[in-house]
Amino acid sequence: MVEDVAPQQTWEALTANPDAQLVDVRTDAEWTYVGLPDLETLDRQVLLIMWQAFPSGAPNPHFLQQLGAAGLAPDQDIYFICRSGARSLAAAEAARSIGFARVFNVADGFEGPPDAHGHRGGVAGWKASGLPWRQR
Repeated sequence: MVEDVAPQQTWEALTANPDAQLVDVRTDAEWTYVGLPDLETLDRQVLLIMWQAFPSGAPNPHFLQQLGAAGLAPDQDIYFICRSGARSLAAAEAARSIGFARVFNVADGFEGPPDAHGHRGGVAGWKASGLPWRQR
């Protein structure tokens, strides 16, 4: 079972462990227009590997190969993030299935659930937690 970790706890883990990695599994459109977690102060970059294609939503058939090609180690702490925590959970489970033992899901993702007006980004998630992020 993949553990959900709050965004603030994820940031603390990434800060404390220079070998930990954040993998953003959203789409290129989301990275470009919504923004990205910014790990510059930690002297690293978020690893960008789409779980599903945009705009079709079709699964990325190369996801596991791309994850392996990124140079991640099976015993490395890997945190997966998406918009709300659903795709990242599926991606973390897939990574675990091929031998990545220390995978975590960022609860509520980058934008979190929608608020009473149907808008994301203000209720929970990376952005709402006040963690560093940037536009691409």
